[in-house]
Amino acid sequence: MSRPRLSVLVPTLDEERNLDACLASVAFADEIVVVDSHSRDRTVEIARARGARVLERTFDDWSGQKNWALGQLTHPWVLCVDADERVGPKLAAAIAALPPEPAGDGFRLTRANRFLGRPIRYCGWQDDRVVRLFRRDRGRFEGAIHEKVTGLARVTDLPGTLEHEPYATWGDYERKLWRYARAGARAAYAAGRRSGGADMLIRPPVRFLRMYGAQGGFRDGGAGLALCGLSAVAVFLKYAFLWDATRRGPQVLEEEAR
Repeated sequence: MSRPRLSVLVPTLDEERNLDACLASVAFADEIVVVDSHSRDRTVEIARARGARVLERTFDDWSGQKNWALGQLTHPWVLCVDADERVGPKLAAAIAALPPEPAGDGFRLTRANRFLGRPIRYCGWQDDRVVRLFRRDRGRFEGAIHEKVTGLARVTDLPGTLEHEPYATWGDYERKLWRYARAGARAAYAAGRRSGGADMLIRPPVRFLRMYGAQGGFRDGGAGLALCGLSAVAVFLKYAFLWDATRRGPQVLEEEAR
């Protein structure tokens, strides 16, 4: 084996529909670790059937979950993937071709995004590149939501794609909509931001117009229209939650949260 010794990290919560295909796409790794937030479906069973080591931890936020898990891994390099992502064949080949001691600290991966079974090439999802493969002792996740890897001095691009389908069904969007909106409001409140009626009135249409017009969402047809509209709804909910926390205090953002 010429490539660096590699651990794969997959955070999960109720991912029985996605997890098997995700783990199959990273079967080349030296270690697969699933950190689970007390799933109530077959997620843990599927992970163990694929030979993954399963760790369970109560979820706090995305960075906290992943940073805790980094300390539990075995190998010097880590590839972090979500359950709704797949390592494509070209990306797997590029990882296999890496030298045992790569010169840099990490690699940026290109994500190919899909929505309701359709590829999305615009809507602001184009040119989606994420740092997911890096030296475990140098990288760290930051941000309570939409977390990013920091601390890497030299990052380069790796060929191939990380195939990403966060919303394969309407149910996927419905389940994630409230969770992400609430998490976004919590992060905004913690950063000192507050919300009023103007935010709920102005920000959602601005988001829609930017995604659908300036970022070319109209080119993605009906799927693009639906995605941009739902994104505007998500913005409305985030600022509605933040407005409520501004009036009544941040404890309301923990109600019914999991």
